[in-house]
Amino acid sequence: MIDLLNDFVNLFYPNLCMLCKKPLVRNEQHICLNCLCDLPKTSYHMNKGNPARALFSGYTQVNEATAFLFFEKDGITQKLIHSLKYKGNKVLAEYLGRTAALELKNYGFYASADTIIPIPLHAKKEKQRGYNQSELIAKGISSIYGCKMENKLLKRISDTKSQTRKSVYDRHVNVEEVFVITDAEYLYGKHILLVDDVITTGATVASCIEALLSVPEIKISIFSLSIAREY
Repeated sequence: MIDLLNDFVNLFYPNLCMLCKKPLVRNEQHICLNCLCDLPKTSYHMNKGNPARALFSGYTQVNEATAFLFFEKDGITQKLIHSLKYKGNKVLAEYLGRTAALELKNYGFYASADTIIPIPLHAKKEKQRGYNQSELIAKGISSIYGCKMENKLLKRISDTKSQTRKSVYDRHVNVEEVFVITDAEYLYGKHILLVDDVITTGATVASCIEALLSVPEIKISIFSLSIAREY
């Protein structure tokens, strides 16, 4: 009965694919199957020595790293990121997290992860935005992997300026020592999966890794929904 009612409503107020604007059919969410197949996937998870992992090759504690989509200016991924980051599209963030996790899990990626930690926003910025997009992506991943998502273990203590127009060097300087661990004892010996929305130079993730290195016997893996095309 509910399905029939939904079908009737969709005749007059159809849900549209956010990319091609065509009506979604049953079982499609946010993005139609055609556009979903056309997403610029990196397929990095098929190669454990991929460019995302290479960005953090200097850290022996980093186990696995990948990014799901390529990010290009004015491209499809930028449209998705802007929707979930600046336009309040929270359900899209969780949906993309689940979509990526389903594919990665089939390849055995992050199989031993114990805890999922989203890259935190500063409290001021999160209050202004109303949510942390990386946390929503992490929730989607958590629902597939079944391991707990923790959003209080890593804290951003400095409200850094936007990284968008900064050079590679300035990006790294901008995020030096801006994260702290709130419960090192809980993290002792765990395999942490860090989750971000976009990797450009990797400076923000590297800063989080530096904070986590204070925890003995920690193992770290990295997931980003997207990564700059040059990587």
